[in-house]
Amino acid sequence: MYIVALIVGISAGILSGLIGIGGGIIMIPALSILLKFNQHLSQGTTLAAMIPPIGILAAYEYHKHGHVNIPVAIFIAIGFILGGYFGAKFAVHIDDAMLKKIFGIILLILSLRIIIGK
Repeated sequence: MYIVALIVGISAGILSGLIGIGGGIIMIPALSILLKFNQHLSQGTTLAAMIPPIGILAAYEYHKHGHVNIPVAIFIAIGFILGGYFGAKFAVHIDDAMLKKIFGIILLILSLRIIIGK
């Protein structure tokens, strides 16, 4: 289990540094499929895993090249903290099967928007 978790983390980290994705798009489905975690456990574990390393070295690399707007990043972080708290308070009360469907629908909408959007 821990080797799979490490591989999931490495994969998410590479994609995070490369194209800015990893947490929800890679780790949550990987935990659900590979480790058979339910949706709540997948989401909670992913959030806990992202606390320490949430891209600090990747963000530093982008910052070194002038590709980070610090004031905007601070406001996004504040919003993310507040939104994450209230989102989690709501999510823990949603049935696991429904939460998984909501997650899948959001991924589908986002991917269609990227593929066919302008």
